[in-house]
Amino acid sequence: MCGIVGIVAKSFVNQTIFDALTVLQHRGQDAAGMVTCEGNRFYMRKDNGLVNEVFRTRHMKRLMGNMGIGHVRYPTAGSSSAAEAQPFYVNSPYGIALCHNGNLTNADELADQMFRADLRHINTTSDSEVLLNVFAHELQQQGKLVPDADDIFAAVANVHKRVKGGYAVVAVITGYGILAFRDPNGIRPLVYGTRSIEGGEETMVASESVALDISGFTRVRDIEPGEAIFIDMQGNIHTRQCAEKTSLTPCLFEFVYLARPDSIIDDVNVHQARMRMGVKLAEKVQRERPEHDIDVIIPIPDTSRTSALEMAKHLNVTFREGFIKNRYIGRTFIMPGQTQRKRSVRRKLNPIESEFKGKVVMLVDDSIVRGTTSKQIVQMARDMGARKVYFASAAPPVRFPNVYGIDMPSPTEFIAHNRTEDEIGEAIGADWMLYQDLSDLQASVSEEHSGITHFDSSVFDGHYVTGDIDERYLVRLDQKRNDLAKVDEETSEHADEASADLHTKIQ
Repeated sequence: MCGIVGIVAKSFVNQTIFDALTVLQHRGQDAAGMVTCEGNRFYMRKDNGLVNEVFRTRHMKRLMGNMGIGHVRYPTAGSSSAAEAQPFYVNSPYGIALCHNGNLTNADELADQMFRADLRHINTTSDSEVLLNVFAHELQQQGKLVPDADDIFAAVANVHKRVKGGYAVVAVITGYGILAFRDPNGIRPLVYGTRSIEGGEETMVASESVALDISGFTRVRDIEPGEAIFIDMQGNIHTRQCAEKTSLTPCLFEFVYLARPDSIIDDVNVHQARMRMGVKLAEKVQRERPEHDIDVIIPIPDTSRTSALEMAKHLNVTFREGFIKNRYIGRTFIMPGQTQRKRSVRRKLNPIESEFKGKVVMLVDDSIVRGTTSKQIVQMARDMGARKVYFASAAPPVRFPNVYGIDMPSPTEFIAHNRTEDEIGEAIGADWMLYQDLSDLQASVSEEHSGITHFDSSVFDGHYVTGDIDERYLVRLDQKRNDLAKVDEETSEHADEASADLHTKIQ
């Protein structure tokens, strides 16, 4: 999962891109990058770290130009080195910089094609570099000294034919404009909006509508699956459907956890979708335990707060904030080792004893992946004196890996692996475990947009909408994502850094 933004404006875009990336920071805290373009020259800054750590005043002064793109990275199975921060750049044809959100499921095959057939070298393990080179090759094949929108859209159409997976892309072509496009299944989100100023109209493309809001852009609409949008240097907007076969199947996990609640994705208000998730949970409680003894419903901050509040309201049960969150600790489910995750939970959340003591508590979380955090939170509630601790998840059990751009552990590390829901509850120490039904979760989102009839719900049901995922692919992915592999990779990166430091000292 990553966040992307692209802008064509009438004045320098560096500050606007910076502001957009700060509100997309939830989509990636590992690295940030920006490319701006003035005339026929690119200016780039990228590195590991948060947005306000990567871009200092001295960097912002050098990021000149009236159009540009930006990226925040949340690493998946590949390396998280600074060399793989985005955007990536190629000088031929024209000069193109590109960044993307998602994951290419045939990246290895494409990289081999790039070398053997297209005579292009891939220098990193990032599928974003592969995607950039595929697009660059297809654009070069158009054979134009001065490309127009038709040439660019033809290149995107050929990219769709070669590339598989989930992807939302934004690119800047030196001297020509900004291009953005979305995979034919619309798995990863992409939206665009405009802002009228004296002297004309400016356009922004971003992963979430909240990035438009923060800078005064008015949301126009989501980019359709398979569609491309090209904004030329004069600010003219060109759009075209570039895929032969499309289907709107957005990632269901975006609405559960990934997106900000104040965003609108595929015409669905994320906040309201999460409210409906809470209502569905309440209805399930009423079906399964109409004589429940819940005294208080407490959310596990922050994403579950909306669902928990609606759940409490519809059950006529008291809602309370029982945990105080340290907002300076990152998410824990992608940390490389179990020991590090365990240490992080207590640094992240601190319970308020008076909200638990002597009560039957229903804890509500947006989802459960490994269950390590859930188990410790249940124990915190007991340590604070709760008589009983129930646990509800606004999403169904996560049983399958995500292959479209969300970093999750090996399936064998999922708490739901080979366990029933009751066994999961026992494993985390809860007196009662309540999961959202998949049909209810889907209804919570599609109720607002009847045009969405299918979702990428692969993490819950194991159905991969691109149709190219087999057991061999999942085994290879599992080898990259298990904790041991991540520890080995981290050790290797540290060794590389130490070797580089030693080489520098010798020099």
